[in-house]
Amino acid sequence: MIERTPLLNALTHAIMIGGLLVALVPLWLVFVAASLTLTEVNTPPISIIPGTHLFENLAEAWQRAAMGPKLFNSLFMSIMVAAGKIAFSSVTAFGIVYFRFPGRMIAFWMIFITLMLPLEVRIVPTYAVAANALSPFQHLIASLGIVDLVAWVSGWQIDMQWNLLNSRTGLVLPLVATATGTFLYRQFFLTVPAELFEASRMDGAGPLRFFWQILMPLSRTNMIALFTIMFLYAWNQYLWPLLITTDRANFGTAVMALRLLLPAIGDSTGGAVPDWNVAMAGCLIVILPPMLVVATLQRFFIRGLVSADK
Repeated sequence: MIERTPLLNALTHAIMIGGLLVALVPLWLVFVAASLTLTEVNTPPISIIPGTHLFENLAEAWQRAAMGPKLFNSLFMSIMVAAGKIAFSSVTAFGIVYFRFPGRMIAFWMIFITLMLPLEVRIVPTYAVAANALSPFQHLIASLGIVDLVAWVSGWQIDMQWNLLNSRTGLVLPLVATATGTFLYRQFFLTVPAELFEASRMDGAGPLRFFWQILMPLSRTNMIALFTIMFLYAWNQYLWPLLITTDRANFGTAVMALRLLLPAIGDSTGGAVPDWNVAMAGCLIVILPPMLVVATLQRFFIRGLVSADK
């Protein structure tokens, strides 16, 4: 047990305040820069007192980057990715914990090993699959000779195509699978007493009813914690949306739109001054939704991660 003393309490509070300052000072500087004029923000040293042009810069950033549809795409992508990860990981963990089948643990460890393969590592094969999501099935039936057989019998050529590029489905589907969620749900399901499952069977509940009416309500805090993590993960995605979208006016995301607020970078004339005040205003717009999500779900998020009372 750690002894509570005035010295340790003061040291603990000093560390917490220091961490809070490290987190808040950059956000404060972004807010201040977003409220200044172009001349003020480019005149050193930068002021730490907010100016009076915040709403003007916000309106300019919103209009220049066409933030409306891009924020909708980011919200759609983040919510669907988070919900999909929860759905797939909970069902996968349920099957691994409550069903006995050969290779059960091998399947779990194969899923867990994918934690070492982030999206950036598998970006090329993922893009190839997204260009035609049915290509693996096409290759499978071709290797089995089904394509040639159908062509010989009927004269039809089987050619399955499903292009996910430049689509909201393409933004979501390749990011849905998650080893992290499967691991978290598996660890939670292992803490549920086996007697609860046996009692539900004696009451006539099948596996799906036990999963939907008992396990899912019990895992509400875990679900919210996982939703928060995965929402932030999807919201901050830049490489994948940049790779699969060429029609960025319709399918671009809010994070990608920040690049539109610095047209002077890479300008062939080289004489333009980047208007960092508008760029910082765009940053405020982009970080507001995830901040609201974290602030709203913070209590459940912390409880789902650290609570031992399952």
